[in-house]
Amino acid sequence: MGGGFYATRLYQDLRENSGLVYFVSSDFEIGKTRGIYHLDYACDPQNVSKARTVAVRDLKAMLTTPVGLEDLRQAKAMLLRQIPLSESSENSIAGGLISRSSIGLPLDEPVVAARHYLDLTADEVKAAFAKWIRPDSLVQVTEGPPPK
Repeated sequence: MGGGFYATRLYQDLRENSGLVYFVSSDFEIGKTRGIYHLDYACDPQNVSKARTVAVRDLKAMLTTPVGLEDLRQAKAMLLRQIPLSESSENSIAGGLISRSSIGLPLDEPVVAARHYLDLTADEVKAAFAKWIRPDSLVQVTEGPPPK
């Protein structure tokens, strides 16, 4: 959807196609009892609402339409590449082990996740978005001057 990479759907729609943002990224913050979906972008104040409208439209599309095979392949590749990068230092390895241990995940959870990523289908992505993402209930936090 939007890991800050130039070929993601959000990047294409918000930056490349419309020129509304300078930067866009999305990720999940998953805890033991809840998860948060973060969507971050940087833009001129007058583009905040326009960018939000495009982002919500893209999220709603994920609820109803399976992603294309090429988009799914690319998303899987990005997720798989993040695993070794997320553990590229002693501090990040130790932090990952402590974090996983504290919420009851197996210590090899990145390896388990990689297996799931490889098996994931477009219909499963759609079903997960439909179950867990509520585009009409997003909370917006805006930093910077108010739009003119």
